Parts: sequence; C-alpha cells; structure tokens
Amino acid sequence: FQKNIDATKNAKKLKENIKIERVKGGLKIIFPAQFEAKAIKGKVFLYRPSNKQLDFEMPIVISDSSYLLMPDKRLLDGRWNIIVAWTYAKQSYLFKKEIFY
Repeated sequence: FQKNIDATKNAKKLKENIKIERVKGGLKIIFPAQFEAKAIKGKVFLYRPSNKQLDFEMPIVISDSSYLLMPDKRLLDGRWNIIVAWTYAKQSYLFKKEIFY
C-alpha cells in the first residue's frame, strides 16, 4: 500500500503527467515527453464499476511514440476507472483517473 502512495506522489511531482484523450480508434494514453518511450514499463488497468465482466488490463508496450492506444472495441460507452502503474529508471509512478467514454 505504501508503494502505491509513493508512486502516486512521484507522478504528481512530474512537470507533465499522463494525459488521456479519446481519439478515433480508441483511448490514447500519452506519457510525459521527458521520458524515453521504450524504457517505460508497466500496465494499464481499466475497471468498469457497473460491470466487472468488462474489466481488463493491458501491458504498456510503446515503441517510438510516447503514447499507448487502448482499442475502441474493448471500451463500451460509460464510466471507467483507469489506473496506469508504470516504472521508468527504477522509479515507480501511479496515475488514476475516472473517465467517461
């Protein structure tokens, strides 16, 4: 539990945190530009409060771009809780947000 608190604090200290945008084709999770994209590791968790059957997680795999695209076919309209747990240079970060898709 303390690791999650520390990771959340680390993310809040960043000059630029994760941004989330709805784009054609899905949900774009944009990581801070200050980080080398290939060195970012972790997972994205999407929770549907109204239906646990729709919950899923996806590993963070980024090549040269600084974003990850969550496919539209996995996301139904409505409320989602998104958690991005990631590491960079042995430092842990945690980002949480409630979104409406």
